[in-house]
Amino acid sequence: METRPLEDRVGTHVRRHGLIEPEGAVTCLVSGGADSTCLWHVLGRLGFRVSAVHVHHGIRGETADADARHCEELLGAEVVRAPVASTESELRELRYGLTAGRGLRATGHTASDQVETVLYRIVSSGSTRGIRARRADGVVRPLLPVWREETEGYCREHGLAWREDATNAATKRGLIRERLLPLLEELDPRARASLLALGAERPRLPRRLEASLVELLSSHEGTRSADLGGGFRAVRAYGTLRLEGTVAWGPWRLESDRPGLVVRSRRPGDRLAGRSRKVQDVLVDAKVPRDERDAWPLVTTEEGMVVTVVGLAEAPGWEGAVRAAREDG
Repeated sequence: METRPLEDRVGTHVRRHGLIEPEGAVTCLVSGGADSTCLWHVLGRLGFRVSAVHVHHGIRGETADADARHCEELLGAEVVRAPVASTESELRELRYGLTAGRGLRATGHTASDQVETVLYRIVSSGSTRGIRARRADGVVRPLLPVWREETEGYCREHGLAWREDATNAATKRGLIRERLLPLLEELDPRARASLLALGAERPRLPRRLEASLVELLSSHEGTRSADLGGGFRAVRAYGTLRLEGTVAWGPWRLESDRPGLVVRSRRPGDRLAGRSRKVQDVLVDAKVPRDERDAWPLVTTEEGMVVTVVGLAEAPGWEGAVRAAREDG
């Protein structure tokens, strides 16, 4: 399990995915449970302008009434009453529909929810698609790097009470959580981490681009190239394939006329080629924030020699070899 403080991980996740503008306003959809209580509290500590709304489904009688009062009193939540629904998907869509028009909304989905979602979709549809950090309608999930037991620990640490949902065990998620996952972890203790990795968001190739690459790879010509659009060209030459043109890495756009270069993040022990200076020291001296260092682009040769710490330092003989522009300034 990740050792960095929960608050730091949430802040890094929010910045990396651009979920909430700095000091921006966000409405937390709260149930009264540990996850949404943690969400509401940690976003406030990170400097966002936080409000809360609780959707009262009324399907658990007095218990549901107590949940609503808890959210009102502890989190200052507005309570919205919903029509009766019978399935998990209906309940979910009601929550999103009834809270639309409130600006940016955040839910308390965690890494634990991600694992349960991936496992359910594998069984039900053969898909490994997970929960996205941002829905198409703008709903964001700041807690995806955090496990459920960590939100409970956070609430205990900050003296925050939370409500337990007694209906969870009777749902499909409850079955996965209470029975299937423990069996999988008995089979292999890495089960949760492996399922979480399956649900990670990955870029998908447009169909036209995929078709161009398939045609290129299936060709038996000695050398052949294909225009992929967007300034990219793929070149296949005698068993190798390389991309030429502009490379996007986070906010950076990188170009070079030198062949055979690779863009990657730092690795332990990296040093600039021809120098004794460590990449770690370059980043520290440039005052790159700690939570951005692992994502900072390095340009290397195919053999792994670091020739450029983008925007900060270049190896001897590689001055000006890589042209870099940063979109966020």
